[in-house]
Parts: sequence; structure tokens; C-alpha cells
Amino acid sequence: MKEKIIHILNNEKDFVSGEEISKILGVSRAAVWKHMKALKEEGYEIESVTRKGYRLVASPDLLTEEEVKKHLTSSVMGRKIMYFDSLESTNTTAKDLADKGQEHGTVIVGEEQSAGKGRLGRSWVSPKYKGIWMSFILRPEINPMLIAKITQVGAAAVVKAGEEMNLDLKVKWPNDIILNDKKICGILTEMSSELNQINYVILGIGINANLDLEDFEEELVLKASSIKMELGEVVDRKELVGKIINNFEKLYDSFMADGRGLDSISICREKSILIGREVRVIKGGESTEAKVLDLNDDGELVVKKKNGEVEKLFSGEVSVRGKNGYVL
Repeated sequence: MKEKIIHILNNEKDFVSGEEISKILGVSRAAVWKHMKALKEEGYEIESVTRKGYRLVASPDLLTEEEVKKHLTSSVMGRKIMYFDSLESTNTTAKDLADKGQEHGTVIVGEEQSAGKGRLGRSWVSPKYKGIWMSFILRPEINPMLIAKITQVGAAAVVKAGEEMNLDLKVKWPNDIILNDKKICGILTEMSSELNQINYVILGIGINANLDLEDFEEELVLKASSIKMELGEVVDRKELVGKIINNFEKLYDSFMADGRGLDSISICREKSILIGREVRVIKGGESTEAKVLDLNDDGELVVKKKNGEVEKLFSGEVSVRGKNGYVL
């Protein structure tokens, strides 16, 4: 009911009477007043004037469906947003919902994760109301071997959304987003499939939007940060989520059309923080120094080892680090 009231107020620039709202929703004016009181307690600034009614002045920083949809231009992605005040992880919830038949394009958003997940089983700190923790439910009809490219579609969508908000984001192949040489975003792609058929894909995106220094564990401070910490100002989470969804739809549709994701790979190549740099390639517990030459059209990182050998790296089998640290 509260979501319906916010929808009515969002679509009206002037006051809406309690009587009109009660007629639209088929409830009493007392019930409308009760819900208005609850919304104010949640942080919505609602002006009420006798004989005029109610007017929405300002919304709280929440990633609810009604708040995010104001920023959407997509036609499929994010047209259903399932919002959770707190959950274990958006990917875990998305998988549970996908197993139950939740439709393609649904986006799961959590204000807080109690067990956020990163690549290779790592944990992800996810404090409440400060980050963007979201997952897409996807049902692509493609060869399971191509699924790794969806990670790069997600990475490209994040950096393009950042660009639209004047954020100079870079991609650290295959799944990290960098700002000022610090990791501010990670992408985790998981799949349920049979031999040649995909049941669903879950694309999880975790962004350290407005985290503060005290939100990070001591060992992470040297390599991780937040947009707020790097820029010195709060980022509009609702707008950023909306722009990510919009860009993801365009790039996902392009990937499904060409089967290669060339538009996304082109963006990841242009925004790569690794190309031209000396790195350490970690594979099977062994570390090898190499120089990154390119990101090819198959989404593989092309590196040249010290012995002159050129190797193409597939994202699922290696980790890449800067020569002396996380990026540099």
C-alpha cells in the first residue's frame, strides 16, 4: 500500500487530497493517514495542508522499486525490482527466486548483505544504506561456454553508467571496477545449467558507493575504497542503479544479437586499467610476470611473458594483479 501511495505522489507535482487517494486505492482516509505517517517515519518528507492534501517534497535514500524506477528507460531489465531491507546476499536470493521461476530481467536489490559474496569464494563487506548490492536474473538461450562474457557486459554497463554521472571508472579484467587505482566494485556471475542448456544466470554487482573508512577492514584499505571516499561527496545511489540497469539492457541485447558481446568488450578495452601495464598472472598457485598487450574480441586478456611468449588468458582460470600491488 505504501508503494502505491508513493507512486501517486510521485506522479503529481501539486497536492493530492486524502479523499482522492482513498478513492484510488479503495481504502479509508484514516488508512491513508496511517500510511502517510509510516512513510514519514521511513524518511519520506511529505507536506500535508488542510483542504489541500499531501505533497511529496523529498524521498529518502532507499533503493526501492518505486524510487529506482524514476530513473529507468529500460523495457525489460529492472521492470520488476525486488527490494529487501536486509538479506544474506543478492546472488543467493536471486538463485532461490530463479529456481522458483522468477522471470528474466528481474533485479534483486538489498540495502544490506549479511554474507555478501565475491569471486573465488571471497566475502564482501556490505553495510546498510551505503552501497549498491544488486543481482540480475537472466535466462539467455546461448551456449554455456559464452557465459563468462556476461561478466564483461556487466562491467561495461557499470563504467558507462559511471561515465554518465561524470565518474572516471576503469575495468580491471575480468570483474573489478576501479576508481583512482582503488577497487570500488566487483561483479560475480553464477550459472545453473545442464550440459548444453542454461537454466539461468545470476549477475551480481556490488558497489562501494557511500562507504566510509571505518566500514572497511584494515587489510582492505590499501586496495579498496568507495566512490564517496575518492570524490569527497555522496553519490546518488538511485540514479546510479537506474543508469546501470539501462546500460546493461542495451549491452546485453547487443551481446545476444551478435553472440560475442563486441560492444561490451570494446568498452572494457577502452576503459581497461591493465593494458600496457606490467602484471603478475596467478594461475594454479604459480605467479608469472607479464605485460598486458590487449583485450581481444573474444574477451581474453592478451599478455606477453618475460620469455617473449604471448598468452591469451581466460577469465575463469586466472587472477591478475599489479606487479607490486592490487593494480600497480
